[in-house]
Amino acid sequence: MASRTVSVHHVRAALRGARRLGVDTVPLLQRARIPPLLLADDHGRVTAEQFTRLVRGLYRATDDEFLGLGTGPSRRGTFAMMCYACLGCRDLGAALRRGIRFYGLFPHGPDLALETPVAPRTDACRATRHDAVLVVRSDLTHDEDHFLSECLVVIWHRLSNWLIGRRIPLRWAEFAYPAPSCHAEYDLLFGCPVRFGAHRTRVGFDARWLASPVVRDEAALERLLRRAPADLLSRRDYGTTVAEQVRRTLVRALCGGAGAARLPEVAEVAARLAVSPATLGRRLQREGTSYRLLKDAVRRDAAIAGLTQGSEPIAELAARLGFSEDTAFHRAFRRWTGTTPGAYRLSATVTRERERRGACRTPGEARGQQR
Repeated sequence: MASRTVSVHHVRAALRGARRLGVDTVPLLQRARIPPLLLADDHGRVTAEQFTRLVRGLYRATDDEFLGLGTGPSRRGTFAMMCYACLGCRDLGAALRRGIRFYGLFPHGPDLALETPVAPRTDACRATRHDAVLVVRSDLTHDEDHFLSECLVVIWHRLSNWLIGRRIPLRWAEFAYPAPSCHAEYDLLFGCPVRFGAHRTRVGFDARWLASPVVRDEAALERLLRRAPADLLSRRDYGTTVAEQVRRTLVRALCGGAGAARLPEVAEVAARLAVSPATLGRRLQREGTSYRLLKDAVRRDAAIAGLTQGSEPIAELAARLGFSEDTAFHRAFRRWTGTTPGAYRLSATVTRERERRGACRTPGEARGQQR
């Protein structure tokens, strides 16, 4: 199934710390199979696999889990030891507090806080819902694009989901800086209403999740760490949101069968979820999206993955994505990325060929090339 793609805004932001440290980022981009010229295109996107390879390369090149974006380095392995420390906790609340205390032992660790209701109030009918709030208080002077701040929010939320084996819906997210150019994606990234220009960077969720038991063990953690950061930057279908159920239905329709795909209409998807189209629309709106936006995003991500990873003819790719004409696919792809499918594939092919030639050179040839 096609995974979500990543805006070039996040690629540029992830590279900023390495560049500040004097690391040559062009080889890192090439090993991740990301065309360096793509960084100049504000509409550019990369696959999740490309982004994961880039982040892993940045970890190695900077020897820093904060990618050179923090007030100081965090040695590789620090996050893993924090996770091991959390496994012995009884519930999620204790695990989060232990993880925050763990990082508090390091002078350059992230300054995080967990704020919880003092005591839930009750009335005769029901318990009143209160929010637990995860706050990022770090003054990250090198994080000009706020990439590290956002990663801290995303990874700690995903880690919380993983620890209890269920998806914790975020109720809201606030960020202490103006909206970036790709701000429209943040509702989908966090699955909740998002506000910029707030006093603090923080997210809120129902405090009752803090009592959920930790269900993971060391063997499961080792598997997670082998796949990091992919599993922690992706959204897993634990107790999935409505938007994720719709997206999964659309992706399965694209992957099923040969020839031209027919994506289901909103009424068909609503019937599968046992709701009316109007109810489905309202629920998606509460999650900050719509059926049309999800359908467009699924097609876009599948198109980018197909052009980047395979050799399928563009006309066949267009038909597989449900476009009745090649011209309609070209118009949509230019709207998504600012370029044509052919140009996008050519750029990815050139990058792969450069990587292949570099891998075939002997160490002596490589040194000669550097000179």
